Amino acid sequence: PRGSELPRIPSQNSMLRSVVLTFGLVAAVSAFAPSAMVGSTRALRGANLHTPSLRSPAVGPRMSTEAEAKPEGFGASHTSFYTSAVAKDSYATLSEILDAKIADDGVRQVVTDMLDAAVKITEALRVNLVTVADAQNSVFGDVQLGVDVIADDLMWEACKASKVVQTGASEEEPVLVETNKDGRFTVCWDPLDGSSIVDNNWAVGTMIGIWDKTTGMLGATGRDQVTSIVVLYGPRTTALVACDDGVYEFTCGEGNKWFASREKIEIKKESKIFSPANMRSAQDLEGYDSLLKYWMEKRYTLRYTGGLVPDVYQCFTKEMGVFANPTSPEAPAKLRVAFEVAPFGLLVEKAGGKTSDGVSGGSVLDIEIKAVDQRTAACMGSADEVDRFNSMVLGK
Repeated sequence: PRGSELPRIPSQNSMLRSVVLTFGLVAAVSAFAPSAMVGSTRALRGANLHTPSLRSPAVGPRMSTEAEAKPEGFGASHTSFYTSAVAKDSYATLSEILDAKIADDGVRQVVTDMLDAAVKITEALRVNLVTVADAQNSVFGDVQLGVDVIADDLMWEACKASKVVQTGASEEEPVLVETNKDGRFTVCWDPLDGSSIVDNNWAVGTMIGIWDKTTGMLGATGRDQVTSIVVLYGPRTTALVACDDGVYEFTCGEGNKWFASREKIEIKKESKIFSPANMRSAQDLEGYDSLLKYWMEKRYTLRYTGGLVPDVYQCFTKEMGVFANPTSPEAPAKLRVAFEVAPFGLLVEKAGGKTSDGVSGGSVLDIEIKAVDQRTAACMGSADEVDRFNSMVLGK
């Protein structure tokens, strides 16, 4: 009877021809996998050999039927939120974007100077082992690593060499230091956020807030920043820059030249990704405990590394997400306003996201900076999720 027929299996010769054809395609693609080049998609094609055309087809109708019968939500693709970026024929250079999207000459120059420093930090991370620094100078009592010191030194060198930077302050040494009396900007930075995970070779980053001398940093707010920059060091080095009309991502390509890999990024109001920091505080905060349970019960995807830069950065690459770091008496928040929260807050809100100071529910950009090492709680990312945080955790 027809119902008992077995699926047809390709002949041995047919299978052999398929294998030869597949290996031929792989070899052809492998032969054209050159290094990244600005203005070309060759690198993107070479870096992603697992294209749909190279996937092996299912053998016989039974495998196809079984795949179709899988329940909704089966497989990683339903929860991993892979990139939606599509390769382009060419990419604008850093200077092209800055010239077109930042009107102020001085702001363009300080962005260029800071990204030059990021290139040097990238190179230093590639060749230096992660070891405890000989001298421990952190005023916060944090353990300083050799790479922390190297990154911080490179940032100081960049600020002192820049003609437009007047004053600098580092998270490693939270005091304002004049670098050029004729300069214009106050630059505050965390040179290498993620000291506790860098030994695992996980992604880490640099956060930079920039204020004009007309406001300075002390007594100002994050909203007074003329721009901010966040650099992520991972398999690639990428940077988010706040331009006049939105947020742009730049990738450090061949020859350490930056090109625009994403333009005018927008963070969606809704999210299915969550990054819950300071989970110890859930023991004290019933609202945060309830929020964590809500995210899990609603089957949100957990994406959390313990590094502020990668955990918030994903809101821009995935175009959704929420990072939460509340505060409680037994587990106080430790985020620095000037070095971490203000720079990221400007980027998040320029991309259409929302932020909360974790106390009043107001924007982190409205926090008055009264001390260089001032701390705060924070929540930032997709607007609906920040509203949910304010409602469930803060009762706002």
